[in-house]
Amino acid sequence: MENDTVALLKECNSGIKMGIRSLTDVLDKVQGNDLREILKTAKKEHEKLGDESHAILLKYHEDGKEPHPVAKMMADMKTGVRLTMQESDATVADLLTDGCDMGIKSLHRYLNQYPEAEESVVKLTGRLIDSEEKLRKNLQCYL
Repeated sequence: MENDTVALLKECNSGIKMGIRSLTDVLDKVQGNDLREILKTAKKEHEKLGDESHAILLKYHEDGKEPHPVAKMMADMKTGVRLTMQESDATVADLLTDGCDMGIKSLHRYLNQYPEAEESVVKLTGRLIDSEEKLRKNLQCYL
């Protein structure tokens, strides 16, 4: 049970870091105030979930997990190329929607992969999925 709990927490923590990084990277490219506020709110939600996941990891005497370097590099390249070609709120929304989709898919995979994780961590993962789904829905009108 503890192994699944820690493994799921580490994956959530890594995904949260990737999400915060992505939101930070595009915030200065956003033109509309409404979209900027949506992204700031999403970033705050992710930071709160990140703090919560990190606190639980510390209870297990574990560190968080950094996103895989190749994943970070690929995300940076995709963001850089797409925004260089067309810097617009639609491009930002498209990039973040793709990120939300990947995050949701990964989190569901991890829930299946670590079925013995503590209920509190499963609920944290569910809240993270809900946060990603909410952001994805809020981005739809900008696509």
